[in-house]
Amino acid sequence: MMATQPKVIFFDAVGTLFGVQDGVGATYAKIAQRHGVTADPERLEQGFRQSFKRKPAPAFPNIDAELIPKQEFLWWEAIAQETFTAAGVIEQFPDFHAFFTDLYQHFATAEPWFIFTETLASVQTWHAQGIELGLISNFDSRLLQVLDALELAPYFQSVTISSLTGAAKPDPKIFQTALAKHRCQPEEALHIGDSRLEDYEAAKRLGMQAHLIERDQPFPYSRQP
Repeated sequence: MMATQPKVIFFDAVGTLFGVQDGVGATYAKIAQRHGVTADPERLEQGFRQSFKRKPAPAFPNIDAELIPKQEFLWWEAIAQETFTAAGVIEQFPDFHAFFTDLYQHFATAEPWFIFTETLASVQTWHAQGIELGLISNFDSRLLQVLDALELAPYFQSVTISSLTGAAKPDPKIFQTALAKHRCQPEEALHIGDSRLEDYEAAKRLGMQAHLIERDQPFPYSRQP
């Protein structure tokens, strides 16, 4: 995997380090049921994938830091609205905003996630060897809560998130921001992720070492072709 021993190893988060336990469609349907709405998980899954792939990654340049959490919320709420509209059930919600607030908070907990054990094994090994580790993610600031909930936070010296950086992978700015936190040159770093476009190719273009995770069942939520 590594041509030379890196100073720092970066990981993608969702799809590389952890994933959605039962799939987004099933999770959306579960929380919708709490609000009195029955929806087909498969139709929700399909609607989510289509909406997610169409929407640009969450990055909010030139926005004051205190306004970013609201922008993150609205970004995901728009996807949820499109998802339930595509499933033909959005009009059944007595209060969609209340439902989505519940859903949004749910994804900040450990419950909907599972950890990829093979990735965790590498994280634990390199952490024990004293190698600096970081995360580079196109998620949002809830990632910090998820890392704590999954007891993963102690392994990482840095977390670089697109919504807080103002740039999303494959934009080189998010990688450069992460590298600066470790005072590291691109050639001194390795980036590991499951997206050929957003992780592997983007890191390689910047001069970083890169490794693409290719699983038997690829993580389905990706903007790559």
